[in-house]
Amino acid sequence: MTSPEPQNTTSWATWPGVPPQPPAQPKPSRRKAWLTHGAIGFVALILGAGMGGGDAEAGDSEAAAPAPTATVTATASAEAAAPAPTVTVTATVTAKPPKPKGPATTVAGDGEYLVGTDMAAGTYRTAGPDGAFGCYWERAQDSSGEFDSIISNENLQGSGRVTVRKGEVFKTTRCQKWVKVG
Repeated sequence: MTSPEPQNTTSWATWPGVPPQPPAQPKPSRRKAWLTHGAIGFVALILGAGMGGGDAEAGDSEAAAPAPTATVTATASAEAAAPAPTVTVTATVTAKPPKPKGPATTVAGDGEYLVGTDMAAGTYRTAGPDGAFGCYWERAQDSSGEFDSIISNENLQGSGRVTVRKGEVFKTTRCQKWVKVG
C-alpha cells in the first residue's frame, strides 16, 4: 500500500518575500468631520475674543472715551475628498470701561497733598529719610503756610507713621515714599 502524497498547505501569502497585508482602515465618518471643524471654529472664536476683549489701561486720561468694539470672525473648512461645509462664527465684544480711580494710596516723599483728593485718608508709613538731612512731615488745616494752620509735624531720623484725615493738607520733605497701611 502506498501512502498518500502529502498535500502542499502553504499559500502564496506566506511565501518568503511577500509582506503581510495590513487590515483595511475604516473611513472617517462625516460626523467626526463636523465635530473636528466645529471644535476648530470654537477654539478660533475663543482665541479671537481673548485677543480683542482684554482690559486695557486708559492711562491718566480723566475723560470717558467710548468703549471700543471688536468683531471676530473664525472660519474653518474641511480638507477631504468630498466637499465639506464651511463654518463661520461672528461675535462682537465690547470692552469694559476703566474703573474710576480714587485718591492715591502711595505718595512721593516730597510734596504737598490734599487728603481725600490727592491721597486717601488713613494711616501712612515711610521707611524714613531719603538722605542724611532727616525727613519732615506736616499735617495742616490748609495750604496757607501759616504757623497757626499746622495741626502736627515731626522730623524723622528713622521710619515713621502719620494718620491724615479728609480735608487736611499733608506736606512732606526729604522722605522716602509714604504707603497707606491702615
